[in-house]
Amino acid sequence: MNKLIAAALTRPVTLVVAVLGLLVFSLMAVLSIPVDIFPKLNAPTIYIAQSYGGMLPSQMEGFMATRYQNQMLYVSGIKNVEVKNVQGLTLVKCSFYEDTNMAQAAGEVANQVTRVQSYLPPGSQPPVVVRFDASTLPVGQLVFSSASRSLSEIQDLASTKIRPLLAQIPGASSPPPFGGNERTVVIKVDPAKMQSYGFTPDQIVQAIVKENQISPAGVVRSGDIAYLAPNNSTVDKVADFGQIPLRLGAGPTVLVNDLATVSDAADQTVGYALVNGKRAVYIPVTKAGDASTMSVVKALKAKLPEMQSLLPPDVRLSYEFDQSVYVSNAVSGLVSEGLIGAILTGLVVLLFLRDWRSSLIVVLTIPVAILASVMLLNMTGSTINIMTLSGLALAIGILVDEATVTIENIHQHLEMGKTKARAILDGCLEVAFPEFLILICILAVFAPSFLMTGIPKAMFLPLSLAIGFAMIVAFLMALTLVPVLANWWMKNHGGEHYHAAEVLDQRELQEVDRHLQFEHRQQQQHLKKPRERISGFVKLKLTYQSILRRLMPYRGWVVGGYLLVTFGLAGLLFVNIGQDMLPHSNVHQFQVRLVGPTGLRIERTEERVRQVLAIIDKLVGHQNVEISSAFVGLTPSSYGTSNLYVFNAGPHEATLQVALNEDLKVNMDDFKDRLRAAVTKAIPGESLSFEPIELTEKIMSQGASTPIEVQVGGKSLGDGKAFADKLLAKMKSVPYLRDLRIKQPLDYPALHINIDRQKAAQFGLTAEDVSKSLVAATSSSRFTAKNLWLDKKSGYAYQVQVQLPEYDMASIADLETLPLVRGQQRPTLGDVATVTRETIAGEYDRSGPRRLVTVSANVSGKDLGTASREVQKLLDSLGAPPAGTTVELQGQAQLLTETLSSLQTGLGLAIVVIFLVLTANFQSFRISVVVLSTIPAVLAGSLGLLWLTGSTLNLQSYMGIIMSVGVSVANAILMITNSETLRLQYRDSARAAVTAGGMRLRPILMTSIAMIAGMLPMASGLGETGDQSAPLGRAVIGGLFFSAIAALLILPLVFALVMRKSSVDSVSLNPDDTDSLVYDAPEVTLKKVA
Repeated sequence: MNKLIAAALTRPVTLVVAVLGLLVFSLMAVLSIPVDIFPKLNAPTIYIAQSYGGMLPSQMEGFMATRYQNQMLYVSGIKNVEVKNVQGLTLVKCSFYEDTNMAQAAGEVANQVTRVQSYLPPGSQPPVVVRFDASTLPVGQLVFSSASRSLSEIQDLASTKIRPLLAQIPGASSPPPFGGNERTVVIKVDPAKMQSYGFTPDQIVQAIVKENQISPAGVVRSGDIAYLAPNNSTVDKVADFGQIPLRLGAGPTVLVNDLATVSDAADQTVGYALVNGKRAVYIPVTKAGDASTMSVVKALKAKLPEMQSLLPPDVRLSYEFDQSVYVSNAVSGLVSEGLIGAILTGLVVLLFLRDWRSSLIVVLTIPVAILASVMLLNMTGSTINIMTLSGLALAIGILVDEATVTIENIHQHLEMGKTKARAILDGCLEVAFPEFLILICILAVFAPSFLMTGIPKAMFLPLSLAIGFAMIVAFLMALTLVPVLANWWMKNHGGEHYHAAEVLDQRELQEVDRHLQFEHRQQQQHLKKPRERISGFVKLKLTYQSILRRLMPYRGWVVGGYLLVTFGLAGLLFVNIGQDMLPHSNVHQFQVRLVGPTGLRIERTEERVRQVLAIIDKLVGHQNVEISSAFVGLTPSSYGTSNLYVFNAGPHEATLQVALNEDLKVNMDDFKDRLRAAVTKAIPGESLSFEPIELTEKIMSQGASTPIEVQVGGKSLGDGKAFADKLLAKMKSVPYLRDLRIKQPLDYPALHINIDRQKAAQFGLTAEDVSKSLVAATSSSRFTAKNLWLDKKSGYAYQVQVQLPEYDMASIADLETLPLVRGQQRPTLGDVATVTRETIAGEYDRSGPRRLVTVSANVSGKDLGTASREVQKLLDSLGAPPAGTTVELQGQAQLLTETLSSLQTGLGLAIVVIFLVLTANFQSFRISVVVLSTIPAVLAGSLGLLWLTGSTLNLQSYMGIIMSVGVSVANAILMITNSETLRLQYRDSARAAVTAGGMRLRPILMTSIAMIAGMLPMASGLGETGDQSAPLGRAVIGGLFFSAIAALLILPLVFALVMRKSSVDSVSLNPDDTDSLVYDAPEVTLKKVA
């Protein structure tokens, strides 16, 4: 460090050039570093979406899910395999350990998927494998609307024209469009005509397949020319399907047109998208896990004009639910708070130093350190997000401490009569090591972040790096740039200065003694006016030292009372203060799941969604609803990956997103309660469940739809449901739990068709014949007979399917009249099968060998920590679950427990690390204990202010507490270093503590007030996203306020108490050390003089 200072002073121009170069590269980094809401979360996940249209959930589980589940266990790094099975879909979630090589894992998953294909039922399509982790989230929606076109036309335009352009945007991806049905050649058969002509649905399907064949073109070589020889085995035009013959020969020729209508239409509707209550089509725009939200949205908005130009004039394209607005507001809010904090910090420094030149030198180190920290963050692959910005905002207040200590010590040496150059060199050399010790202790506070795992590490490590980089650069600037600027800008000496040096000046001690003597004379003589002028700060210092002297005789009682009060208060507050993952925000957007009676048709569900929208308009006013977007029912089976974005268990469910006007003054928790009550009253049988919509909420939920989810896994579905029903009844008694329900629809209505194979055989039928006719009649032939038609104009191929009109299948009787023609006989379904009503499970979820039943709940008016503890008590009150049944508290509640436990462990480790560092430096366990004695005040102060302001203990507030611990230790080091130096001189710990307290009063006040001032904008919670970072600022202010009081009033008493009988001798065991008690002086050999 001494060489570094000397080098800076020897080559000052070189140093300035280096700093300017650093600023240039830092500014380039600021312009290029990605901006996002959160750091990159290392939660690697791969999804496998396997579709098979028409399959029951039980069939998807038995024929598909279990195969995938067992086979994925061979993949390296696999942590857990969870499966959801609904109608026509198996969704496999493969979670991996955070250090897994995902490139290798993805390859292994693909290999295992190939192996599974050989075990799947005939007709199974290859699955879709997608990397989709916690950071892969929708950042908005591309909404398509048209007053003159059908949904299938809009869907086709969105899929073929717009979706390919999204692939050109770095970091962006999108699923297939939502809301429209895939363009399809639909052949709707009239059941009565089909029966009169003596055909079955399967016969029609087979005839169409044979007459619409895909065959390669041959080559005819004639002379010098090789001619391509295509044929028309594939139907050219949609209308030509009607001319396909079904029967030739004897009797009249029967064509498809004779018993069916052919249209260029769409697949059967299984779901609708509604935008502002009207049917529409939208594409969710998704950013990749390592992409920047701001970059993706900015590039997308730049491409919108090109996208619109590819669409017909009557189709309008708009970008809605823009999540980059939230990211931008959060980032700009933190930047504004940081700038205001920096200005306030600079004013505090000027107030204390009373020298604008010195203050300017101190303040200049702030932007250099902050910008250099951004550059280093960019080099380490970090982003600008709310965590790194919070770290930089935290660092601003303490950054000035390094330069301030240096500047004050320079002033002290100037007062000693030294030349400016000598005073600067000596002053910098004196404080270099104490500043280095403070730097190490503050960095030690954040060192445990490297030992964390999972989400806590991903969130806390970038903040630690931001603070660490800024502190290191500030330390280097204090030893290099500060002395150079001091040489150029500072005057030799002038005016009255007050110092904060680590080594006490004898002149300062004499000044204090002189003023103490004068104060004593003044009191004795009862003078009305002082005989000599004493500055205001010296009066404050004398009063402060007088208080310390009065407390010294009672130091044991005072210290004991301090420890009792602070530990007791901290413990009491810790038990009673709320706990959350992140601060609660009153964002004017919400997402709610609407759940109607199980199995309700999508048309009825759509009507209920519109009723809910009308209720929302009534509650807040139609003018205050900016936009609404809903998806009703299921996603098409051909688009399995769409379920990663919207997962509905059946046609009775809908997912609704609503954005309210930001100017609307409304408490969202109260609004949600009013909406629940209004919907329950107006729509019988409809229940609501609010879900995460903000990026922060979605990331923290890690796929969970509600904060509290209890997974009950049993050997059978019945065992799990029985225990879940008991728990659900208990949870309904908790007043602040909302939206309680069992997530899986386990009472889905079904018509069971029991084929009598012997009766079927009498008619010459097989179970296959009956089932194919059933599929064509109740669903469509696309699932049993793949047949494609090529639109030569667009170059895209589309499915051809045969189906019966749904309105002609209105009852069991209609189903029983379905013809099953074979040979000369004309049996119906009722002749060979019975149809009975029953209820089945509409969703099967699995984790390992157990089927899962999930109880979910939202929380209103309480923190998540209190709610999760209450649910755990209810679980305990139910006693041990039946043998083979497991019960786990999932959702954000589990993540909250893991995160806070990790942070508490990290705080404990930080204190241990600081203790060891201090012990190694001071060579004394006692002094280390004294330095740490202000930590209880930090905990009590931080928790106290959080409780008073209604804030919770969350990730942000924990950061503030940890930072406050570091600052309190830094202040204590300044105080105790001087106290120990004076103790060795005076051989009196009480006198040393009082004198050192007076000397450290100004720098401790300045550091604490400067940082508190810097945190005031953040703690105020003003701005659109201010409530997200406010707990961090409040924790810092509360901790610093109490720790400053403890450092000034309690720390000297603790030092005097602990060190009163401590030896003044060195602990060195080196016989060559002159300060050691075992010093062995070398023998001196005297030479004889001749």
